[in-house]
Amino acid sequence: MKAIAVLLIVLGAVGLAYGGFTWTSREKVVDLGPLQVTQDKTRSLPLPPIAGGICLVAGVLLLVSAGKRR
Repeated sequence: MKAIAVLLIVLGAVGLAYGGFTWTSREKVVDLGPLQVTQDKTRSLPLPPIAGGICLVAGVLLLVSAGKRR
């Protein structure tokens, strides 16, 4: 439970701070035997601020409730 709570808190904080996630992947464009051409593509997954806030609050509530059960 605590691991999920921490994950939600981190995702919520990153979502609020950066507005989403961005990553770069390398894709093959041309493959002609020994000749290969690749292209770096940047992709992003936008995260609305309200979703980041909900994740953050849910993570904190989950962490607090997991601590009270002991």
